[in-house]
Amino acid sequence: MIFLGFDTSNYTTSVAAFDGMAGENLSRLLPVKAGELGLRQSEALFSHVKRLPELSDRLFAHLEPASVAAVGVSTRPRAVEGSYMPCFLAGESQARVLASALHVPLYEFSHQQGHIAAVLWSAGRLELLGSDFLAWHLSGGTTELLLVHSTKAGEIACEKLGGTTDISAGQLIDRTGQLLQMDFPAGKAIDAAAAGIEGSEYFRVKVKGCEFSLSGVQNQVQDYRSKGASEAETAWFALRSVAEAVKKATRNAQKEYPLPVLFSGGVASNSMLRRMLPDAIFGAPQYSTDNAMGVAILCSLKYSHTAGN
Repeated sequence: MIFLGFDTSNYTTSVAAFDGMAGENLSRLLPVKAGELGLRQSEALFSHVKRLPELSDRLFAHLEPASVAAVGVSTRPRAVEGSYMPCFLAGESQARVLASALHVPLYEFSHQQGHIAAVLWSAGRLELLGSDFLAWHLSGGTTELLLVHSTKAGEIACEKLGGTTDISAGQLIDRTGQLLQMDFPAGKAIDAAAAGIEGSEYFRVKVKGCEFSLSGVQNQVQDYRSKGASEAETAWFALRSVAEAVKKATRNAQKEYPLPVLFSGGVASNSMLRRMLPDAIFGAPQYSTDNAMGVAILCSLKYSHTAGN
């Protein structure tokens, strides 16, 4: 049996197929003009509509229609009241049409739930489903520390414990990339630039419990660069400032909740963060960034429990 997943976030178009053990994810970043930081929702939605047929054609080319047992799709950013972004309508529309045509169930999830599932599977830790654990969602739009309540059926409920009170970690990294004239999104380029050195200067973000502000870091990065810091030094400064804040908030949370901690979202693919938190759960970089694999995995789990297979 094959389970399909669709995810159309504000950055990436993704489709995936999962057979209960392994799978294939096909993704494509949305086009962003040079010098700009992201897209308007109308632009993102239009780009998804254009790219979904191409990715779907490639994924479905070697799949038998009769093997598809269910279709999963992310329909909103988070599984909370009022969470909505128009860009998810593109994936939802195609998923609904496909499920109807194949006469198979359609299951809806959130983008955040998909992120968590993809990392658990990629890290070989799906056994954590059915228990509580901590999870970071670090991306261009979100920097949240979550207490996750989960079931074996793949039900994932997230309770926010902390994170940033203003701009996200991804926004800070992309704005640093803009300062350094790097393409958007700048995460990979910033990571590569910082990997070549071992800096010493960074901004010590004030962490109160599990919360912190990153808007001040942006000013510090700009000031540091204006004083003659190299591209590599500036990238290291920005990343270390974020990573230290995240690490401190994590340790504060674990004092009250001594649980495993998982890192998801595009920023979680950063190599510095992985070195600084060696005891945390990280997935493969391609399953930390936006992908539809997590949705396909959740689709498989829900189908198995719903159908009693």
